[in-house]
Amino acid sequence: MTEVKQWMSWEGGIDLVAVTSPELQMPNVIVHLGRMVNTPVGNAPSGMIFWQPDPQAAPLVMGFVSTDEKVGAYFGPNIFAGTPFENAPVLKADIRIDITSSSAISTCVVGGITFEVELSDFSEPYLIDRKPSAMPPFYQQGVEIHARKATLKVNGELINIIIPPTGISGGPASVVSPNGVYAR
Repeated sequence: MTEVKQWMSWEGGIDLVAVTSPELQMPNVIVHLGRMVNTPVGNAPSGMIFWQPDPQAAPLVMGFVSTDEKVGAYFGPNIFAGTPFENAPVLKADIRIDITSSSAISTCVVGGITFEVELSDFSEPYLIDRKPSAMPPFYQQGVEIHARKATLKVNGELINIIIPPTGISGGPASVVSPNGVYAR
């Protein structure tokens, strides 16, 4: 029997993957946050932020974000091993998430930059059971709710975004996930 040793679970997840220009082949916006993320090393509001407003320049923010750096440091080598995120830095952040039946709002302040995501126009909740692939290389189970409307503000400025049909998790690129688990 194979033993699961690398896992994380969450409550109150918000996931947005987008581009800021139709010419872009890869996302230059990722806001992937959990109100509470549980790992073998501890529990804390955590996630991942990738913000590269100028695709020709280095990202302004890229890394795992958490209110607890020990929890943030767990994700790269244990969950995202073998991906471009394996060695991503860990960034101390303030994370707030509020989810109601009509909207989900997250605020993440990291490195002096404030990211605000608002998701709405929800589908009915559905169960997911995704097998590992090249990206992402882990099992995914949980509940998702597709958000058909999403807005992003960076430091209070509304950013024009285009949401692709599929995000990095293999499902829709804008979802609320009330709960779930990644495991390897």
